[in-house]
Amino acid sequence: MPASPAPLPYPVAVVGIGADGWSGLTGTAREALREAEVLIGGARQLDLLPPDCAGVRVAWPSPLRPAVPRLLAEHGERRIAVLASGDPMFYGIGRALAEELGPQRLHVLPHPSSVSYACARLGWPLEDTEVVTLVGRPVSRLSASLYEGRRLLVLSADASTPATVAALLTAHGFGPSRLRVLEQLGGEGETYVDGVAGTWEHPPGDRLNVIAIECRASAEALRLGTVPGLPDEAYEHDGQLTKRHIRAATLGTLAPAPGELLWDVGGGSGSIAIEWLRAHPSCRAVSVERDPVRAERITRNAERLGVPGLRVVTGPAPSSLAGLPSPDAVFIGGGLTAPGLLDACWEALRPGGRLVANTVTLESEALLAQRHKAYGGELVRLSVAHAVPVGGFTGWRQAMPVTQWSVTKPSSSEASSHMGDRR
Repeated sequence: MPASPAPLPYPVAVVGIGADGWSGLTGTAREALREAEVLIGGARQLDLLPPDCAGVRVAWPSPLRPAVPRLLAEHGERRIAVLASGDPMFYGIGRALAEELGPQRLHVLPHPSSVSYACARLGWPLEDTEVVTLVGRPVSRLSASLYEGRRLLVLSADASTPATVAALLTAHGFGPSRLRVLEQLGGEGETYVDGVAGTWEHPPGDRLNVIAIECRASAEALRLGTVPGLPDEAYEHDGQLTKRHIRAATLGTLAPAPGELLWDVGGGSGSIAIEWLRAHPSCRAVSVERDPVRAERITRNAERLGVPGLRVVTGPAPSSLAGLPSPDAVFIGGGLTAPGLLDACWEALRPGGRLVANTVTLESEALLAQRHKAYGGELVRLSVAHAVPVGGFTGWRQAMPVTQWSVTKPSSSEASSHMGDRR
């Protein structure tokens, strides 16, 4: 583990500043900046300070995050003030500083965020407005937030972001959505432009902008819900797809929770991992797929469905599982009979984690029956039939039944007791 940074003699002042610059700061914030011997921030932010802020001015390099410990160590013996846009703890530098130094070593002086200003101008309740940041993040992550009637605020990466967002909305069937781009919020140059995503023609404006979206779906838009079981047609696939009804039951058994990590072993089209990630923005997932063509397909599906953070590992299991972070849940959708696969997944699983395995073959079903006898859990058979035409009538066409084994890994003490019961 890396060594902890040496404690600084003075707390680091973290001062939020808006487009209104020095005039918008409180007396306390101004005093902190005047007293600082070192002023760290973006070049634009540093230019907003008057000459009586006499500290040495240091502009953040790019990339920013790796430079944080170096700059803190370099100037650690002096009083440091760090400038941030708006509220430093809302998608700002405050998070990185708190992780590096600990919150007790910070003196955070927030300014109203651009989101607060935007909601004030639009008359939108802040608690009912979803915020998506595209600063340093792919625009495809916005796709997971598109629902009819939903109000969104998007933090733009630069002046080109509004046009990129308009194109994404149109491509996903949300061309009728209203877009308002609010620029220089809180400053003398505050302005906005208004339009519709499908006919967006405004040229790039100011790089400091927030995009307000009132989502409107076209009649052709595919309806995607917030719960597991997206339509099969939402996925690009070659037939290797956990079908909708089985997928919904499987995700229900996996029970995703915020911040948890899933291993999706035998990813196929990536549907289980993708819907795990859509359950909550902080969920994490790794999809392991041996076929390179399918692995690329998983990546495309994840981007289209708004979860570009899905990590795809190309290679066979269990060898490709080595070195991956320990999962909170494991789904095995293929390759159950590969030597050592189930054992490797069970060993890697955190205590209290869930393992779910699906199969349609007799050989794998026998293996799951053995593991159910040894480890307990639940063994179920899932069956789905679809109504289809039979001549001039209608009948049922049975899909292949799926055998599913699910089990929760006990803690060490529970495992010892459990094994004692079986002796």
